[in-house]
Amino acid sequence: MPSNSIPVAPRKPVYLTLSFQLAVGLLLGGTLGFLWPGLGAELNPLATGFVKLIKMVAGLIVFLTIVTGFAQMKRGGGLGQLGTRAIVYFEVVSTLALILGLVLGNVFQPGAGLSIPPDGAATVTRFAEGGAAPSTVEFLLNVIPKTVFDALASGVMLQILLVSLLFGYALFSLGDRARPVTDMLAIWTDATFRVVGVVLKLAPIGVFGAAAFTLGKFGVASLLPLAKLVGLVYAGCGLFFVVVFGTVSYLTKFSLVKFVRHIKEEMIIAFTTTSSEAALPGLMRKLETAGCSKGVVGFVVPTGYSFNLDGSSIYMTLAALFIAQASGVHLGLGEQISLLLVFLLTSKGMAAVTGGSFVTLAASLAMFPEIPLAGLALILGVDRLMDAMRTVTNVAGNGVATMAIAYWHGQRTDVPPEARSDAPRMP
Repeated sequence: MPSNSIPVAPRKPVYLTLSFQLAVGLLLGGTLGFLWPGLGAELNPLATGFVKLIKMVAGLIVFLTIVTGFAQMKRGGGLGQLGTRAIVYFEVVSTLALILGLVLGNVFQPGAGLSIPPDGAATVTRFAEGGAAPSTVEFLLNVIPKTVFDALASGVMLQILLVSLLFGYALFSLGDRARPVTDMLAIWTDATFRVVGVVLKLAPIGVFGAAAFTLGKFGVASLLPLAKLVGLVYAGCGLFFVVVFGTVSYLTKFSLVKFVRHIKEEMIIAFTTTSSEAALPGLMRKLETAGCSKGVVGFVVPTGYSFNLDGSSIYMTLAALFIAQASGVHLGLGEQISLLLVFLLTSKGMAAVTGGSFVTLAASLAMFPEIPLAGLALILGVDRLMDAMRTVTNVAGNGVATMAIAYWHGQRTDVPPEARSDAPRMP
């Protein structure tokens, strides 16, 4: 891969870079939360406000990127092939993540020797009562919004994706007649990214509030009884980075190290805010500057936010085995395969569930009566700490997926034609 394949931003004073400001916010917030936990626990609105500002424009960015990207594609651009490649990739990689969680849980036995708290069931019920995992039919029906405008207002990524694909295809089919509309939407896209640029200037404040809240609310002491589980989630995600993402980047001719450096600000934001959507606008723009076409970025990233949650997949199978072990329940090979198949389905609705991975985990475990749901109370206190790592893995995983699928689809400009001889040719 050429050394200049992923662009390097012009150098400026270190203290003016977003990476440095995010690191300072993280350090100061963590210090404040550790020294004055009461004050730190009150600073979560800073992080919440920043995330809400990003979510305010995230749906509009997805809509504009997909519509303009597809409208500008040449005829015969292989939209069906793009969707097929994306879904196959998501399923394969998500399955590998689920299997890794099972392997780690079986090898290291993180729940052995622990016991379920007496009030565990009540604790879990109070936490999860705000959301429930939808059935497969409900999930599919929820993809269809009430109206076009309701899709943008709701912020549900799959609804926005559906509306965007339909309008993008409509403009694509109109050809040159749609050029005035496409040009206008391109201007709106640039304007929206300018808004994101302004919002991102507040990112260090959001990171400061998130770090202060996490350490102030839960403290270092809350990690000690569950250090093994938290450590395995972090180790599992790290291993997935090196082995799976490293293999994908090698096969599709880009440097994983350079790519991670390219999206480091988005990864820091995802880690500290535990919100994938907070990193969405920046990730999409960075993928375009890395050479991926607008159409591929606009389709793969939003779809991956619902179908390609690698960090969450590792967490779910690992946490399920942890609870079973803490409950003294032995799960044989057959039960673990059933667990994997259930999570392979229920994880696809994770983004639409209040409480995210934790509530989806609770709803999925309800299908296995031998595993007491009260065991979820064991991990409730440190769930946010694990959420940080699984969120950054989700974000990076969708970035890697986009780079790979763009390569296979012949839509990555950083790879010269002679290096793409093994890639499928565009019709």
